[in-house]
Amino acid sequence: MALHGYVSGRVQGVSFRAFVAARAAENHVDGWARNLPDGRVEVLLCGAAADVRAVATALQRGPPLAKVSAVALTETIPGAGSGFTIG
Repeated sequence: MALHGYVSGRVQGVSFRAFVAARAAENHVDGWARNLPDGRVEVLLCGAAADVRAVATALQRGPPLAKVSAVALTETIPGAGSGFTIG
């Protein structure tokens, strides 16, 4: 399963991407997270459905200093697994 989408709110400058990478590693999920110029974080999560959903759920809360206002994810075609990167 693969999910692609965007996280809005106070999600830059609060270690949000590192938080996503840690949750992905815990759940054996591949993909990436990157900051966008408009203040959102874009993510791609690929792996077993239950593992991807666990990371997607974690996006709703983020790290302690984050204030997530919206998470918009859509299912996409999974790519080849190669770990998780922060861009």
